Amino acid sequence: MTTAWQTIEVHPVSAALGAEISGVNIAGGVSEQQFAELRQAFAEYGVIFFRDQSISPEQHLAFAERWGEINVNRFFNAVDGYPQIAEVRKEPEHKTNVGANWHTDHSYDQIPAMGSLLYAREVPSSGGDTLFASMYAAHDALSGGLRETLSHLRAVHSTQHVFGEGGYTNHDERYPSTDATVKEATHPVIIRHPLSARPALYVNGNFTVQFEGWSRDESRPLLDFLCQHACRDEFTCRFQWQVGSMAIWDNRATHHRALNDYPGERRVMHRVTVAGEALLPALTAATKR
Repeated sequence: MTTAWQTIEVHPVSAALGAEISGVNIAGGVSEQQFAELRQAFAEYGVIFFRDQSISPEQHLAFAERWGEINVNRFFNAVDGYPQIAEVRKEPEHKTNVGANWHTDHSYDQIPAMGSLLYAREVPSSGGDTLFASMYAAHDALSGGLRETLSHLRAVHSTQHVFGEGGYTNHDERYPSTDATVKEATHPVIIRHPLSARPALYVNGNFTVQFEGWSRDESRPLLDFLCQHACRDEFTCRFQWQVGSMAIWDNRATHHRALNDYPGERRVMHRVTVAGEALLPALTAATKR
């Protein structure tokens, strides 16, 4: 289905997902009709991109609040004076970057975040792109038998091995002390997307640790397969950042990965995350009969 856009221009960036939006000036104000069309594009494409936006932190927050209640992420340092804005930063001396592995955000919450609005403040001279993958496409490409099996499973998502005691983010000044904020949640492996109603694969390479009722050893082979499958090239798109670019992605329908290919350079992004809603399982063929 092709939507007839009235107030925005929508340019798909790949066959699987993603669209660049033009005709919108966030600082100048977004009309109700424009915003309704942005929500529609977001639902259809999973991630939408903007160029040449010159916005203040206050305008960033105001635009985010149009999408929903702001979810303050306690695992990242905040921008000075703006506790609702997380700073995603890599300095020239840092060897690692934030978000280098394929993942989706906040799956460890009982009610995962809807998505994030990431705004580029400083970018390297080259590199530093972000890849996105469609979990609709990942679901649809699975065999019918595996989809049926997965539709009856739930999975455990945890932050312990990442942000907890002994986690791999310990001793990195970009992450505050997080021992008290370790979280765990269980969600359907195949969800019914709250906006589109489409089935989407919902496992997370960074945070899914096992299937409910299975041991971690039993879970690992299938989880490894699903995480590798989810990010096949044909399910992805790539966004090249410029200062003033913004991406808004849907955590329920996409995964993302930040490339670490700009050694010795600085990259600073401001991220505002928006609260979501509880995730429900997709309807199976059995329940429809």
